[in-house]
Amino acid sequence: MDVSLPNYSYMFNFESGFKHQDTRTWMTENWTLGFYYVGVYMILIFGGQHLMQNRPRFELRGVLVLWNTLLATFSIMGACRTVPEFIHTLTHHGLYHSVCIPSFIEQDKVSGFWTWMFVLSKLPELGDTIFIVLRKQPLIFLHWYHHITVLLYSWFSYTEYTASARWFIVMNYCVHSVMYSYYALRAMGYSPPRQIAMVITSLQLLQMVIGCLINIWAHQLLQNKSECHISPFNIKLSIAMYFSYFVLFARFFHKAYLSKERKSKNRSAPITADYPLLKSKVQ
Repeated sequence: MDVSLPNYSYMFNFESGFKHQDTRTWMTENWTLGFYYVGVYMILIFGGQHLMQNRPRFELRGVLVLWNTLLATFSIMGACRTVPEFIHTLTHHGLYHSVCIPSFIEQDKVSGFWTWMFVLSKLPELGDTIFIVLRKQPLIFLHWYHHITVLLYSWFSYTEYTASARWFIVMNYCVHSVMYSYYALRAMGYSPPRQIAMVITSLQLLQMVIGCLINIWAHQLLQNKSECHISPFNIKLSIAMYFSYFVLFARFFHKAYLSKERKSKNRSAPITADYPLLKSKVQ
């Protein structure tokens, strides 16, 4: 299906030379490597926690500033390059197309390239946890569960060209643009208002709600025999993942901002906005 594409004011060479067929072939052959990466990740973080038990914490503030600034810059660039295609698709082709037709990979080189970058970025993002371990911050289930499931789901979905990923990628780029910028400022020693942290967590929760709704609608479309480029198995995985995220993030939001336990703590303590990797980034 040929569709109209957004009119980009400028296209980089690495975008214009993107060939989605090559990247899909590579991912189809190698996506299961994600399980090995996850295995190494789990060994490193829990083994690292054991090794750090009787050692002083590392500060790493300069590295934190660099790390968060790089991730913020990457996320902002990704958002700037994928949002135009997303808006163009919604306004010119409608909601159904935005959920069920993977033209953002197959026909748009700019969006296709940044989709590929998004999928690959889930591997280096595992490095977030290294800061928690080396700085001896609390490592809770939500943090490492979120990291490993996003990596595995993203890599698997790319092999299928899951059409609804258009929504998931744009939302994640946008939220991460704000989130990592916030982390970078806190690591630099600035103190943004506490309300910004609450807004970031609220955006995370909204992202989970929208993710669930998109998947439920896609499931109904498949039930009605409508054409939609999402496999039933992928929808089940995605619904389970997004719903579990919603429950865990909602619990975190309540504990961090609404519970009496939180209110009774020292108000000068760092406010986190997502999950405890945040504490490693802002303290």
